[in-house]
Amino acid sequence: MDAVYTKPGYLFRRMQQIAVSIFVEECREFDLTPVQYAALVAIQTHPGIDATRLSAVIAFDRSTLGSVIERLEAKGYVERAPSDEDKRVKLLHLTKAGAALLRNIMPSVDRAQARMLAPLKPADRKMLMTLLSQLVDLNNEVSRVPLRAEDALEHLGKTG
Repeated sequence: MDAVYTKPGYLFRRMQQIAVSIFVEECREFDLTPVQYAALVAIQTHPGIDATRLSAVIAFDRSTLGSVIERLEAKGYVERAPSDEDKRVKLLHLTKAGAALLRNIMPSVDRAQARMLAPLKPADRKMLMTLLSQLVDLNNEVSRVPLRAEDALEHLGKTG
């Protein structure tokens, strides 16, 4: 099985499983997934963002993001309002409950992030994060959903 176990793709997939598991465990009381958390942070940071731009900002598939937004709206964390320019476009805003959730969940998120790297020595954590950031950045264009935050936010700044 070394042909599988020693390959970067396998190891990245396993670490993703581990990361999600740790996040869910630490944030259990909030009933939030990592993608829901990322969406809420992006909506808080960019109030009035639409789903297409949100998808670019968090690098998440647009069609799947629709159901994420629906769940956040059903939980009362997000509200959608039609754009003044185009009523078909729905702009996203955090509710008071959504803002409170983000404030309350931060210690749990921080614990989850720390736990993911805890087995490594501090210098190795820093090196891993540097190398992962490089890999993600240098391979962005081959992703099914490339990160397009700058493009999305440039447009958002012009319209909102």
